[in-house]
Amino acid sequence: MTLASLTGFIVLAIAAQTALWAGIVLLRHRREYASLRTRVRGNSVASSAAGSTKKPSGWDGFRPFRVERKVYEDKAHTICSFYLVPGDGAPLPPFQPGQYLTLQLEVIGPEDGEPRPVTRCYSLSDRPRPEYYRVTVKRVPAPAGCTDVPPGRISSHLHDGVQEGDQILVKAPSGPFHLRDRGLSPLALAGGGIGITPMLSMVETLLHEGSKREIWLFYGVRDGAEQVMTQRLEELAANHPNLHLLVSYSRPGEQDIAGPYRRHGRVGIDLLRITLPRQVETFYVCGPPALMESLVPDLEAWGIPPDQIHYETFGPASVKRRQRPAVTAPGEPFTVTFANSGKHLAWDPNAGSLLEFAEANGIEVNSGCRSGACGGCQTAVKEGDLDYLQPPEADVEPGTCLLCISTPKGDLTLSA
Repeated sequence: MTLASLTGFIVLAIAAQTALWAGIVLLRHRREYASLRTRVRGNSVASSAAGSTKKPSGWDGFRPFRVERKVYEDKAHTICSFYLVPGDGAPLPPFQPGQYLTLQLEVIGPEDGEPRPVTRCYSLSDRPRPEYYRVTVKRVPAPAGCTDVPPGRISSHLHDGVQEGDQILVKAPSGPFHLRDRGLSPLALAGGGIGITPMLSMVETLLHEGSKREIWLFYGVRDGAEQVMTQRLEELAANHPNLHLLVSYSRPGEQDIAGPYRRHGRVGIDLLRITLPRQVETFYVCGPPALMESLVPDLEAWGIPPDQIHYETFGPASVKRRQRPAVTAPGEPFTVTFANSGKHLAWDPNAGSLLEFAEANGIEVNSGCRSGACGGCQTAVKEGDLDYLQPPEADVEPGTCLLCISTPKGDLTLSA
């Protein structure tokens, strides 16, 4: 064999080995790719199947519900729970504890005595259940010392006019104020007056789920006669060592004796400072103006991160927004006209929202959540343009706006 032939043979052998090795590697890669593709396709099918069985979180528009039960929750009979069951008997979708229901009621108008639809929002006061929703409503009395001002028209209608067996229209649960996580970090809940209702939903949900996180529940009320669900709250605290209940009476009666779960005083930052361990950094607050205007800023001053303070107001907004968009340049005043009310008013940039501006000028506007979620204050815009303080959650019909989260950009005419 010549040197050239030997060299050729060696080169051919090396090439054959290289080709064989490349084939083996290619075959291995093909098998790995096929296995990976099968797993990915399997996961996609599983995900699609899971997605296809996921239940919807609500429904569109209003749905008829029946009032199954009315239960007074306080000794003074000023706070009543309404147990609402769907008219079609179908199971109810769950909700986030802390959210509210939007109710549409037929209420007699004070001007003409004719029934008209009125929308109001009320916090859900129980954990999610498939058979009913529960809202708890306080009768709003006339202001103290004002004999010419009637009590709350809508709350009085619910207490006196709505009976067991009656039908009302209900929107699906909604609202941005709700329990944000189901983790293990400790949290504090502070509710004043009827502001305890979303806290009840959060506590009932967490304990029903078996959560072991430390929960501090502060409940401020004037006296024992106005305290709601006293027995239920004390049962929960007695049966769950991770629930720390503290009820504060701001104006205790002679029968309101301090003791386990109860003290005299107000819910405020001083109470939280001496009660809470320092690792609590998540707070939920809901209550009347006196509580909200003091506690929320005081928590921030205490060093609690703003994004860890979740709060909801009821009635006229009581916690000032940290920043509002500029709505007009100095020296350029303009007019907001409320056509149905016949009022032409100079816009006040410090008024807040158009809803607050209307109320401050004696214009009655239907409203519910006051946060752009329920659509209760939707009003036709006849002329002009406006800005939103935050994106609306409710669907806004063309040619209308939500007064609770909007401000005018110039001369504006509304149908209200």
